[in-house]
Amino acid sequence: MRFPLIVALLFYAAAAGAQTYPAGPVRIIVPASPGGNIDVTARVLAPGMSEFLKQPVVVENRPGSGGMIGTDVALKAAPDGYTILMGSSSTFTVGPNVYKNWPIDPVKGLTPIMNVQYVPFALVVNAQSPDKSVHDLIKRAKEKPGTVSQANGGTGTSNHLVSELFQMLTGTQFILVPYQGGAPAMTSVIGGQTESYFDQASTSVAPAQAGRIRVLAVTSKTRWTPLPNVPTFGELGIQDFEVNGITGLAGPAGLPRPVVQRLNEAATRALQDPKVKERMNTMGAVIVGSSPEEFDRFIREDLARWSKVVKATGASTQ
Repeated sequence: MRFPLIVALLFYAAAAGAQTYPAGPVRIIVPASPGGNIDVTARVLAPGMSEFLKQPVVVENRPGSGGMIGTDVALKAAPDGYTILMGSSSTFTVGPNVYKNWPIDPVKGLTPIMNVQYVPFALVVNAQSPDKSVHDLIKRAKEKPGTVSQANGGTGTSNHLVSELFQMLTGTQFILVPYQGGAPAMTSVIGGQTESYFDQASTSVAPAQAGRIRVLAVTSKTRWTPLPNVPTFGELGIQDFEVNGITGLAGPAGLPRPVVQRLNEAATRALQDPKVKERMNTMGAVIVGSSPEEFDRFIREDLARWSKVVKATGASTQ
């Protein structure tokens, strides 16, 4: 009889704690440097979440090791809701597939809170490139396999795996050139050192408007608002290539359900603020604002997708 009693007491203690949550500051760990998409998303949401929760919501950057350092800190914290993670596709589904020493189980090691927003990828080439369309690039790559270059932000990054999936779907073979981040990869295309690149679409807008690159297509299901004249891959007949870089909130495994709901409600309320919507639109982000269950389903499906790509291509970092 003692075991059921202990379980019941623990349950009521957790429920009582959740009812008074939060009683102090909430820390959002960003496993990336300041200024990027994940960091900006966290800082845009934090004030609205703070207002709803009646406690400070503080953003803390913990970059390094492909996101592993910040992820380790956030998801191995006490499951009390006072330390949570603002992660990305690299954090939730790509990293666990390409790094054998990823610090947490991508399903059992976390508690999904919300898929906040997504940004599609954009296939870009230099503005002077002979490739006027995706089909031009595919044709040239097939005529001379292994001679056309494609940059990425580093082996095992999201845009690296997007390149691998693109090759699988189109029967092409590019020279994949890894750089230390997205900015130098884009610089290589602008400077003509590489010929193409799957960039996060939000950072393609400025160089495209400046006439430095040409955007051939985006990976979203429908046309992307900041680049309305750019077709989707689906429109071009390339199916099963709807790939978006997401940004979402998660906590450690075992986070009490009432705390998850309160954090989800806080983020939902923040996303309803017209100023937040405007800032997200400026970033080129599409607001999702999912339930915890929807985010859990997305993580599982995306993990399976990238697992297939990694197994088929050997795109592991180790």
